[in-house]
Amino acid sequence: MKKTVLIWLLIGLAGFVLLPWHMTEDGLFDPSWIIDGVASTGLRNVFAGQWWLAPSGIALALALILQFTISEPVKRAQMTLVTALAGLAFMALQGLAIVRAGPRIFEGLLTGDVIMAGQAGMGAGAGICAIALLFAATVSLSQSGKGQGDAFVVSTIGLIIALVAIFVFFPVIHILVRAFEVEDGYSLTQFFPRFFSSDIWGLGCLIGARSCGVAINSLFLGVMTGLGTTLLGLTFALIFTRTDFRAKKLLRVLTVLPIITPPFVIGLALILLFGRAGTVTEFFADMLGWEKTRWLYGFWGVYFAQLLSFTPIAFLVLIGVVQGVSPSMEEASQTLDADRWQTFRFVSLPLMRPGLANAFLLGFIESIADFGNPLVLGSGYSVLSTEIFFAIVGAVADPAKAAILAIALLSLTMTAFMAQRLWLGKKSYATITGKADSGQNASLNPILQATCYAVALPWAALTMIVYSMIIFGSFVKLWGYNHSFTFDHYIRAFGIDFANWRLTGVAWDSYFTTLTISSIAAPLTALVGLSTAYLLVRQKFVGKDLFEFSTMLSFAIPGTVIGVSYIMAFNFPPIELTGTSIILIIVFVFRNMPVGVRGGIAAMSQLDKSLDEASITLGANSFTTVRRVILPLMGPAILAALTYSFVRAITSVSAVIFLVSAKHNMATAFIVGRVENGEFGLAIAYSAVLIVTMLAAILLLQLLVGTRRLRRTDRVQKAAKAA
Repeated sequence: MKKTVLIWLLIGLAGFVLLPWHMTEDGLFDPSWIIDGVASTGLRNVFAGQWWLAPSGIALALALILQFTISEPVKRAQMTLVTALAGLAFMALQGLAIVRAGPRIFEGLLTGDVIMAGQAGMGAGAGICAIALLFAATVSLSQSGKGQGDAFVVSTIGLIIALVAIFVFFPVIHILVRAFEVEDGYSLTQFFPRFFSSDIWGLGCLIGARSCGVAINSLFLGVMTGLGTTLLGLTFALIFTRTDFRAKKLLRVLTVLPIITPPFVIGLALILLFGRAGTVTEFFADMLGWEKTRWLYGFWGVYFAQLLSFTPIAFLVLIGVVQGVSPSMEEASQTLDADRWQTFRFVSLPLMRPGLANAFLLGFIESIADFGNPLVLGSGYSVLSTEIFFAIVGAVADPAKAAILAIALLSLTMTAFMAQRLWLGKKSYATITGKADSGQNASLNPILQATCYAVALPWAALTMIVYSMIIFGSFVKLWGYNHSFTFDHYIRAFGIDFANWRLTGVAWDSYFTTLTISSIAAPLTALVGLSTAYLLVRQKFVGKDLFEFSTMLSFAIPGTVIGVSYIMAFNFPPIELTGTSIILIIVFVFRNMPVGVRGGIAAMSQLDKSLDEASITLGANSFTTVRRVILPLMGPAILAALTYSFVRAITSVSAVIFLVSAKHNMATAFIVGRVENGEFGLAIAYSAVLIVTMLAAILLLQLLVGTRRLRRTDRVQKAAKAA
């Protein structure tokens, strides 16, 4: 491990001496940034008078000297750890203290023309130095005996904690602190009356009043959505894994369609189908004489749209968990004279609890953080996410109110998180071990199978109808009014001048930008999410519960708040990212990471720790064990993380709308702009192209990830054999 520390320290010194410490005008993907930044390396800046950068270089050099002057390993590791942490602390302090306008803190101590001139945000050189110091510290910490001496585990923990601190806690704190803001400063006493007001927590609807508070509305909607999506996701997963249904491939496509759709499109399709003047409403009104109603607007409409939107997330989490239930346990149950219902009720279902709990948690959080569906269909049913949105972008902006509502939303998330932990308890749900397992999964009993078909197939048919309407809307002049057939929307959006081989469509730039950013963000999201899941399931360390909850923060807060908090945090030094493609990649990674975390936890909970122990006993380290043993058994979780992160990076609108720029415009921002201008046909045509693109990408990901093989053959007992 001494060699590893030396390599990181040398990399850090090279970054300090050769790379630009501050940001340059050229982006990282433009090679000229190196040439333009040579004159502003950390070393050159120190000699130019920016003495406050010196501690980082000194820390790297001193740590390097320690590697050759101290022979006792533990003492050397401890000294290196202290030196590296001191270097990181100085980097953070100088970055926060001095901004472009000069000193922001310690103004009485920091004087002089060079300091008053300020400094730009940290660049490539500073980033390399920070990473080198971080890994030098974590590897040294493992050398000193922490984390059972496993450098891979300790370094992964340190990296993820640092990333979560910088890109989750740091921006979120910027906006949550506004909850305590008053005219002449900050006040804790004025916060509590506003937080516990009846507008937020009122229970008036339970005693005949017009409505409850927005937090109670959100809680009720979240619980109902979490239960509904988990139930639907489980029925689809059971059909895929425990039946011989012939159209599984078509059903698989229909289950993932809702998550590959821009948010407002589903709401618009539902309005045109089930609204007061919708196609289905008109049909039943004419045929049966039913009165046209506005049932779609309000709680039931939002609930309907959220079930349609978020069921695929539950399915992606649950299908791997259902597949992971060992056939040997089900066969043992049947050997003891249990029928198929008893086997499912008392053996299979309890082993699926991690998946059920995580699917519910994701559905609940998605529901209370969703603002697209309530915005379109909510009407008089107010929830936290829409109130936060209007508090930020309304005619009278009220950041303090938005922050208070965001804290209320976080309190609901924390409650759901703790309830999930209590329900799961400390029981073991491991069913996949190193032992041979070639049995047959028990088929569903006739009543349960018929129930699954009765629930899932009509839902899939409804999904097909909704998406048929979307495709239909892209080929008519004005959806809902003028249904004359036309290709004009596609030509205008994605036109090509074949004579000059030039792309003439107005949507091409945002389309390619979106695909590029999403393709970069998806694997990073899966990597961070699944690495976090591995640490939470397989490792023990101080503060693990707090760490697990912190990974859910960016997912629990509405994208509107995340977008504003990123602007507030990263629009000035020490980290300036506003207007760049990097900020879009980062917000996608940490906004969507929790799906990879929850899916990974659900799947990894089924993997017996004896697999890890056997690998380590045979001489493999933790990294090799993860790569050769754990990852091949995590196929569904990997596919879920990649699929979800890729499509949400394309379809996300709430956070993106604040972070896009003229140079880096995203598809959803472009679509929202067209909708605001009344160009519905163009917006629908663009959405249809995105849907086809994402379907192709999902099929490609399926081929690349492959199918998880838990046994020689995955078979389901025939009904006759199980009788």
